Amino acid sequence: MKVDLGLTGKVVLVTGGSGGIGAELARTFAAEGAKVAVTYRANREAAEEVARECGPDRGLAVHYDLTELASVDAAVETVERHWGPVDVLVANAISPGALRKPGKLFEELPTEDCASFINVNIAPVFHTVAKVLPGMRAKKWGRIAFISSRAATAGKPGREAYGAVKSALHGFATSLAWDVGRDGVLVNTILPGLTVTPRVAQQVPAEMLERERAITPSGRLSCPGDVAQLAVFLCSAANGNTNGQFAEVSGGR
Repeated sequence: MKVDLGLTGKVVLVTGGSGGIGAELARTFAAEGAKVAVTYRANREAAEEVARECGPDRGLAVHYDLTELASVDAAVETVERHWGPVDVLVANAISPGALRKPGKLFEELPTEDCASFINVNIAPVFHTVAKVLPGMRAKKWGRIAFISSRAATAGKPGREAYGAVKSALHGFATSLAWDVGRDGVLVNTILPGLTVTPRVAQQVPAEMLERERAITPSGRLSCPGDVAQLAVFLCSAANGNTNGQFAEVSGGR
């Protein structure tokens, strides 16, 4: 039996696609014949470069700012005008903030900082999903993947608010799956572990990466392609009935 991903011509919206995992997500979907909208908040040039890498008529750079719901509306509407309704949404964007600095206690982190961080990283994702769902329901086919983090299940020092946000994505997916599954829309969550993106390779000391690699059962750390390939499967026709689930990409950690 041949596995058909069925992504040729599908319209894919990757939020936070200008670099790292997001950029690899965009390139991998495009390699399967999809049309990919790559969103950015500030780095337009990087997003446009990723869009070019997707190939002629397969990439589109679109502004998308989690702090402005009007920006979310405009992004989805731009994609729909250009290519038609979104078939696949990969929610990867996150707005930074609310990280507890070393030596500080959790209670020293202002509550308003945590509340703001959680709100700006959850409400716009709900809003984005609401914007793309009508088109998916109309076609009786759609795929949604939330890029979470292993911090949601294993925790990470100083990342309480971040862990809460990433955990919320899976909670959202498990309940949303009940609402949209019968309309042919499958929703899942991906939890990457430590992933060696260009930024991680530049900012994390080599000896620390080696320590992490040594205690990883697979014997290596994940790369962005590992995450992207799983996302492509879950968001393709090859995924016939995996819905409301989460999958870690961490080499067995």
